[in-house]
Amino acid sequence: MNVPLLDLKAQYAPIKAEVMAAVGALFDSQQFILGPAVSSFEAACAAYIGTPHALGISSGTDALLIALMALDIKPGDEVITSPYTFFATAGSIARLGAKPVFVDIEPGTLNINAAQIERAITRKTRALMPVHLFGQCADMETIGALASAHKLGIIEDAAQAIGATFNGRKAGAMGTIGCFSFFPSKNLGGAGDGGLCTTADAALHEKMVKLRNHGSHPKYYHATIGGNFRLDALQAVVLSVKVKCLDQWHEGRRRNAAFYDAAFAGCATIGRPVVRPGNYMIYNQYVIRVPNRDKVLEALKAAQVGAEIYYPVPLHLQECFRYLGYKEGSMPESERAARETLALPIYPELTDAQKQHVADTVTNAVA
Repeated sequence: MNVPLLDLKAQYAPIKAEVMAAVGALFDSQQFILGPAVSSFEAACAAYIGTPHALGISSGTDALLIALMALDIKPGDEVITSPYTFFATAGSIARLGAKPVFVDIEPGTLNINAAQIERAITRKTRALMPVHLFGQCADMETIGALASAHKLGIIEDAAQAIGATFNGRKAGAMGTIGCFSFFPSKNLGGAGDGGLCTTADAALHEKMVKLRNHGSHPKYYHATIGGNFRLDALQAVVLSVKVKCLDQWHEGRRRNAAFYDAAFAGCATIGRPVVRPGNYMIYNQYVIRVPNRDKVLEALKAAQVGAEIYYPVPLHLQECFRYLGYKEGSMPESERAARETLALPIYPELTDAQKQHVADTVTNAVA
């Protein structure tokens, strides 16, 4: 039985008519750069996430970059983050000449270990960048208290976590700036690249409005240097249709996660996702831990089941970050996760037969 890791065609089919009608209306208007389509989508996101301001950005990577720029992160500054995440998290810090400082992860949630952050803070630290990995919020209570005590900004890397909550507050509404990605594989995915920044700070929002358009305000007058970080109106109209389905899709993923949890409950060899009490996880990925990961991956491939390793090399061991001085063994939990973790199909449209096939294949492979 063929079970892809993600089936975007199954998601698209029920909303095709509405998406194409919205795209057609945009083409009729010929307003492709910013305009009412982007403004309307930004308002919908602000209302959904619970922040006064939301700003459409060209990608999740650019959302991180513009957030750092808005906080005036400069060469020589330090930003603390996780080594177990997508490259853009630390890459955006390094692009500004700042120094990524890594703190190891919790073995259960795979999020940054907030209890270890304080020892990494120095006089050069300017911000904390927690990652809400795989759709679960990091420990924002501890992180918020540390930021307040040390007068640091918080950039929430919520690329995988739109709609996730921590003690009732949504990802992107707990830090100084929240950053989201609308890459097609995300729970809210566009027809290409797209991103979002959220904030409760009106001055920061206004600054990011200028930064996303080359620092221009008014047009052709530049008091600062920004970039072309605008969200395309085409992405905005597609996402405006999809955002109305988002909570329904979250619940579908959560039901599928519960199915897997039950199926793997009797097998001590399979480590299931650990959800922190008080968290609402949206399962952008359902990631298991198995000691014989590569064998399990091969078994899944043979059974025509899509699976993916997120992430095979933690950031502190990447060649481009060798200059930071980290060695193998520096971040033991991140390194162990890189050896043991495997993402399984979790999208809402999975059938019971497909889920059972995935579960049986994994269980037989670890036996």
